Amino acid sequence: MKKTKKNKKAARLSGRFQRFLGTLLFVIFGSGTGFSQTPVQQTSSTDPQAYALFDAQGHRISFSEMVSGLAEADVVLVGEIHNCCITHWLELEITRALHRIHGDRLMMGAEMFEADNQLLLDEYMQRTIRYDSFEDEARLWPNYQTDYAPLVFYAKEHSIPFVATNVPRRYANVVKYKGLAFLDSLSDEAKRYLPPLPITFQADDDQEHLFTLMHAVGKGQGEKSFLAEAQALKDATMGWFIARSMQHKFLHFNGNYHSDFKKGLVPYLLEYRPGTTVKTVCSVRQETVELLDEEHKGRADYYICVPEDMSSSY
Repeated sequence: MKKTKKNKKAARLSGRFQRFLGTLLFVIFGSGTGFSQTPVQQTSSTDPQAYALFDAQGHRISFSEMVSGLAEADVVLVGEIHNCCITHWLELEITRALHRIHGDRLMMGAEMFEADNQLLLDEYMQRTIRYDSFEDEARLWPNYQTDYAPLVFYAKEHSIPFVATNVPRRYANVVKYKGLAFLDSLSDEAKRYLPPLPITFQADDDQEHLFTLMHAVGKGQGEKSFLAEAQALKDATMGWFIARSMQHKFLHFNGNYHSDFKKGLVPYLLEYRPGTTVKTVCSVRQETVELLDEEHKGRADYYICVPEDMSSSY
């Protein structure tokens, strides 16, 4: 029986909500909370596969074909599922491949580092401070050692500039409760870690639905919430620091939600740096990786597709 348009939209929103909720809980509340994956038995009769790569049309492609396409863009946004081991390994492989192509024209950045920690990051990359000092002070994500340290280490060893692009989480938190307008009252020192104010903001219906669900899950029905505005602050800050920092080529790592459908941080990046070419990668989990599921098409230029029963880093 065919699904009605209403049922299809509900299914799509439910999928987006589940993909996004773990990320938002982690970043806005500073928690490592995420959705657990229930192991699913592979039904394919072929040999087990750890991953498959697809282009925007859903055609199976090789790693070299994906890298060739990504190398054409000014900015590459690699969207990830934060606890996916295969995606993190491929992020390192993408880094190596693009560095071989672009050399010292490449810069890197990530959602996982907050803008007010740029000095710490620079001092560690330049070997001014030891790793233990960096780890103690930089508010690293709980899965940093397993999932992001290899990227930072590669950048350090090859003198690739690495930019902390995310907004300090305390400002995302204050916007969550008081809205974007509150940012005007912050000090000039605080505003150094923000994009130019005022921040353009226009929520769409799907986004509002997601954040209504998010607010309900958080049992915050009794108080007003500005979750969509807090999300916009994060996207705008990432877009701003990429635009402000990049000179030639920029490779950025972020949760899928920040670059899916060329939304999230992409409009802000193009607002702050018009004419920038952007290509995106989206990480997805499926029962099998033989074909790209139709529900994913349109989310990105390229896809990393991983079996649902693949091990997770947390």
